[in-house]
Amino acid sequence: MPEAPGAPRHFSAYSWRARLGVIVPPTNTVNEAEWARLMPEGTSFHTMRMPLHADTTSEAGQRALHDDLDKAMAELVKADVDVIAYACTAGSMTHPPQSLPERMQAGSGRTGLSTAAAIVTALDALAAKRLAVATPYHEKLDAHERHFLEGCGFEVLAIAGLGIGSGGPHEYVRIAQTPLDAVAAHARGVMQAARGQASGFGRPDALLISCTDFPTLPLICKLEAEFGIPVISSNTATLWHALRLAGIRDDIPAAGRLFERMGAAG
Repeated sequence: MPEAPGAPRHFSAYSWRARLGVIVPPTNTVNEAEWARLMPEGTSFHTMRMPLHADTTSEAGQRALHDDLDKAMAELVKADVDVIAYACTAGSMTHPPQSLPERMQAGSGRTGLSTAAAIVTALDALAAKRLAVATPYHEKLDAHERHFLEGCGFEVLAIAGLGIGSGGPHEYVRIAQTPLDAVAAHARGVMQAARGQASGFGRPDALLISCTDFPTLPLICKLEAEFGIPVISSNTATLWHALRLAGIRDDIPAAGRLFERMGAAG
């Protein structure tokens, strides 16, 4: 952390305030594009790609995931990053929220976070407990995400995906190709289902649009105005948490209500 607010942390023309490292799946093209539109002055981010891991439950599968994380983090440490984010939603939801971040920090000596931990932290900051969740995934991954969120104490009023990946991992490249109007229509459908489910018990507290390769940024503020509740995405939650951990709390209006909480305690 800087010794005083605004004090330079790096000898750099572009990242004198903070330098973030981010690890993304190999086909992800959206995370970087959206973060590039939001980075505050004096900050930068630097990316490594890492294979997806279909087996995250067996001992061998866990070891393979951790080994690849260690390799990616070792390269980012060479860039003198302050914080390292594992920006894979479904992949990081295979662990309890703080399990991967703690392991990442122990292995790299840098503050670690995962998209799963960032989503939980962001929703807690917004005091959001009842959720509508829109994903690009197929039913198995949606069930996996519901299980994770409910295990963290959230009530998932509705979750639905677009079915991408049901035919195999080769379909995941289609996630980034989803038109923004299709993402918006999908979000509206999930919100309608959540409000129907919540009849008599109050509306959803927040809409989560999940997956770091799902294009959502231009929709965040529009959907917040339409629905009257906070809307967060995997990418906005991960960036928000990474910046906070790096001591950066700038207002970023284009990223929605979550970034109004940048100055909140905690």
